[in-house]
Amino acid sequence: MGELIDRDLEHLRLLKGGFYIMAGITGLFTLFSLLYLGLGGLFASGAIPMKEGSTDDPRMMGLIFLVVGVGFLVIGLAITFLAFATGRNLRDRRNRTFCLVIAGLSCLQIPWGTVIGVCTISVLNRPSVKALFEPPGAVVP
Repeated sequence: MGELIDRDLEHLRLLKGGFYIMAGITGLFTLFSLLYLGLGGLFASGAIPMKEGSTDDPRMMGLIFLVVGVGFLVIGLAITFLAFATGRNLRDRRNRTFCLVIAGLSCLQIPWGTVIGVCTISVLNRPSVKALFEPPGAVVP
């Protein structure tokens, strides 16, 4: 039984590291949305001069860039936070359902999120791992 617990703890430790790495990479790529925000600010402020005879308003393009940049930033930060929180919950062995939901959602991040998500779902559905997530003193059926 001890070998089984050691294997489960090692798998949880590896999954925790995977979610931390995924959170870091997602956070890094989220910084690219700052380029959209910067360009949108330049266009919207009128700092980039218009071409003579052009009827297009660059401020509208700037607003579109700003909206897209804010959207990418918010979504990227949310995904980063959820991946980090999942790694922390795996470390503390709590909120198993939360970890399963985020593992399922991370399967959408092809290819690495899919690997981590499928492995997490596989590990968290083992009866021995379910017992590790139970509060101390709880009766396991």
